[in-house]
Amino acid sequence: MAGKGIFAGLPWWVTWVVVPVVVIVVFGGLIATALGFLIGVLFKVLIAAALIAGVIYLFRRASGSSSSSSKSDW
Repeated sequence: MAGKGIFAGLPWWVTWVVVPVVVIVVFGGLIATALGFLIGVLFKVLIAAALIAGVIYLFRRASGSSSSSSKSDW
């Protein structure tokens, strides 16, 4: 395997400490931007779901108190 051949003669700390630190330093901004975007989208989806659920709750509560029909009429 080519990946193991590159790191074959190096100490463990180069493979498990130096390489990840270099990757985080080089791509840190990109990783932070991607995580921020994903968290923002997730937050917006949760807000939208809560608002839709609230509207449905209010609609059913309002229509249930004003009409005398049962729920089995659907």
